[in-house]
Amino acid sequence: MADDMSMNPSRDDFAALLDESMGGKDFAEGTVVKGRVAAIEKDFAIIDVGLKTEGRIAVKEFGVDESGKATVKVGDTVEVFLERVENALGEAVISRDKARREEAWTRLEGVFAENQPVMGAIVGRVKGGFTVDLGGASAFLPGSQVDIRPVRDVGPLMGREQPFAILKMDRPRGNIVVSRRAILEEARAEQRTELVSQLQEGEVREGVVKNITDYGAFVDLGGIDGLLHVTDMSWKRVSHPSQVLAVGDTVKVQIVKINPDTQRISLGMKQLQSDPWDGVEAKYPVGAKFTGRITNITDYGAFVELEPGVEGLVHVSEMSWTKKNVHPGKIVSTSQEVEVVVLDVDASKRRVSLGLKQAMQNPWEQFLEQHPIGSTVEGEVKNATEFGLFIGLDNDIDGMVHLSDIDWNTPGEEAMARYKKGEMVKARVLDVDVEKERISLGIKQLGGDPLAGDVYRKGQTVTVQVTEITSGGIEVRFGEDEAPITAFIRKSDLSRDRSEQRPERFAVGDRIDAQITNVDKAARRVSLSVKALEMAEEKEAIEQFGSSDSGASLGDILGAALREKAQKE
Repeated sequence: MADDMSMNPSRDDFAALLDESMGGKDFAEGTVVKGRVAAIEKDFAIIDVGLKTEGRIAVKEFGVDESGKATVKVGDTVEVFLERVENALGEAVISRDKARREEAWTRLEGVFAENQPVMGAIVGRVKGGFTVDLGGASAFLPGSQVDIRPVRDVGPLMGREQPFAILKMDRPRGNIVVSRRAILEEARAEQRTELVSQLQEGEVREGVVKNITDYGAFVDLGGIDGLLHVTDMSWKRVSHPSQVLAVGDTVKVQIVKINPDTQRISLGMKQLQSDPWDGVEAKYPVGAKFTGRITNITDYGAFVELEPGVEGLVHVSEMSWTKKNVHPGKIVSTSQEVEVVVLDVDASKRRVSLGLKQAMQNPWEQFLEQHPIGSTVEGEVKNATEFGLFIGLDNDIDGMVHLSDIDWNTPGEEAMARYKKGEMVKARVLDVDVEKERISLGIKQLGGDPLAGDVYRKGQTVTVQVTEITSGGIEVRFGEDEAPITAFIRKSDLSRDRSEQRPERFAVGDRIDAQITNVDKAARRVSLSVKALEMAEEKEAIEQFGSSDSGASLGDILGAALREKAQKE
């Protein structure tokens, strides 16, 4: 039984025998082990790794010299990667490249942990970037990480040993991501810090324009860039930096400000020129008139350049005497030469207020000069409001005829209804308020006030024309055609005889005589009476021809009076 056991060793005994055959060395598949070059046969090196079997590695994996000969020789000790202890041919499966890769990964993990750069070379192109050889390990270099600025030609960088920063490592997946840009930015930051320390605010330097944007230009001061903002290029208004500079120009600039935290440098060109705002109050006194050029138009006004670097604002309210609530662009245009008057100067705030309309004569003053109060003007009816009629006059100004100044006797709204928009009318100038920009006109004043003076007085006999018949009396009109007077004769005043006090016995258009019984100038009312006229005529006849007691009848007296009146006419 014991003999049988010796003939068939257990698993532990087999392991002991294997360990003995390997010389007690600890070999594990998937690790890097040391071996000796036992022989070189053709293109392969025979490597003894201490096993009963040997492994083969192509000599090219060990590299070649300048003449193309293999650098490995018999007897050299080399490190190889043990993939399997024995294959189907009884040989060990080993690899020099995998050994180098394992070595490289171990080395790179230490470098990555310490956040140190690693040397490598760009060896090929792949989608989205490049392949970098890090001394046995392959890494990915994204296209955006090649340089600080986009690189059109990467040819000069290919195969050249240079430093890279490791951004990411994933050994299980075999992924390494590196960056050349990070190394350049770090070097640039160090250089920038050193250069910034050599600069001082207020210092004047020469630089070269590297780039132009909408807001300014970047100037190279010799390894460090500064921003020359568009507002610091010139004292005058600059719409775009390209109006002043071009890429490649050499310019003299002053260092305006250095931000120690961001290391940003602000530059200025206008600071090297005299400030045109010095003494601006003496150059542009209030009330003086100057010629300038429109440089910019906004919703609230227009900017006028008085001289390079000095601009004033014409507010929209100071642009026109007559055009109100109009966009400035409809009054002036860019680059237009205009005359302006200085309204206010604030040198501390670098502001000059200008007036465009003040350079022209006030149209209300001009109107008053040409049309004094009491004169007659003619214009077009522009509009009718609840206050009256607006009449268009010269120089785009309007005058207003108040409701009460349209007709002497007709109510305002009724009188205004007679006029239509666009109709030409004449009116008298009643008042001109230059400060308030108002002109008061009157239409009824053209004919004069029919109740003015003693033209019509109590007891006077007038001939009137019937214009309307009502149940309470009749409406009549008399006087001049330009200024007629309307009155109402009550039913009780139509006749002395009650039977004749009937309004219907009259017809529109009839002309009758009546006596003025009252004139109320304040209320603009005239009272008439046919009855009063008949009584007055009777009294006059009796006084002239005698009373009824003297033998003459009333009919005779009235007949004689009427005959005498007819003869006189």
